[in-house]
Amino acid sequence: MKSKGNLLEVAQVFFKMGCIAFGGPAAHIAMMEEEVVTKRKWMSRQHFLDLMGLTNLIPGPNSTEMTMHCGYERAGILGLFVAGSCFIFPAVVITGLLAWLYVSYGQLPQVEPFIFGIKPAVLAIIANAVFKLGKKALKGWELGIIGCAVVAASLLGVNEVFALLSAGILGMVYFTIKSKAASSIKTIFPFLIVNSSSSIVVKVTSAKVFWTFLKVGSVLYGSGYVLFAYLDAELVSTGWLTRQELMDAIAVGQFTPGPVLSTATFIGYQLTGIWGAVAATLGIFLPSFLFVLILNPLLPKMQKSKVLRYFLDSVNVAAVAVMAGVLIEMSRVVLINDWRAIVIAVISIGVTFGLKKSNAMWTVLGGSILGYLLLLL
Repeated sequence: MKSKGNLLEVAQVFFKMGCIAFGGPAAHIAMMEEEVVTKRKWMSRQHFLDLMGLTNLIPGPNSTEMTMHCGYERAGILGLFVAGSCFIFPAVVITGLLAWLYVSYGQLPQVEPFIFGIKPAVLAIIANAVFKLGKKALKGWELGIIGCAVVAASLLGVNEVFALLSAGILGMVYFTIKSKAASSIKTIFPFLIVNSSSSIVVKVTSAKVFWTFLKVGSVLYGSGYVLFAYLDAELVSTGWLTRQELMDAIAVGQFTPGPVLSTATFIGYQLTGIWGAVAATLGIFLPSFLFVLILNPLLPKMQKSKVLRYFLDSVNVAAVAVMAGVLIEMSRVVLINDWRAIVIAVISIGVTFGLKKSNAMWTVLGGSILGYLLLLL
């Protein structure tokens, strides 16, 4: 039953998550799985996996789109918009405040001591999600091989979407032939084509800011580094921002909670003030709301198709493999040559796997406090 009570619950869950969602999309999805599957049982782990697999194939911020899917499942179309908005809101407000400080005083506050311990703490959260989702996704040795191949591809720098699509198609073809369930496969992949012409911008307006970020939000795949490349082409080459200003904006998106795309709010404020911040935020997130609104109702039909079920199973294990690849890469960066980070990671893993009712929020906060204290040594 999708009631007003459910809508309020959706708002509370994703607002809280938006306030503590550090560590990037893999960590966000790990926290989400714990909250909506393990704790609240809004859906089965299999359904969550199916949503996660599909979300990885469309443009936009994956973790934000997953909040929208979860909201839709719990409270319908209104739940989709409430979940996405509540998850985004804390990051947008914090980023907007930092943009005001940056424009007014020319520098950012020093927050590194407060987020040092969060990075190793979220490794435990991601590891827990990979373990639980992996158990559900691995339905046979063939899927295990596909998963290992995707982990290897991810570590070698292969494009994430290419790896996921390849895994899905390979698995679909293999399992269809194996089961002799179909004599032919006809698959149509829709592609979003955005045509844009580059021109020298004489004056920056909020309307132009909106259009620029709408284009980026419609075609963006990948991490904050990919976002940097898109925005560098759109903003630096046109003279709207210097590269240093863009790097500062990306940094803000990295160390604030929630989606890194909140960087748009910071940049919009830099360009045309408060209305620029609003325009940039709406532009970059609007495509995600529309993609999820279209995609979510199609999932039950895909789940009923035997051939597409093979595709989903293969994409699901590939999505978990991508998370595992992210975990490995993050561990390399965060843990090597830093005993304090290792201590925090070990304690966080012990708490996350040792306590039956561990909470990601307390893991993040505990890691932050412990990191700050260890930096004083």
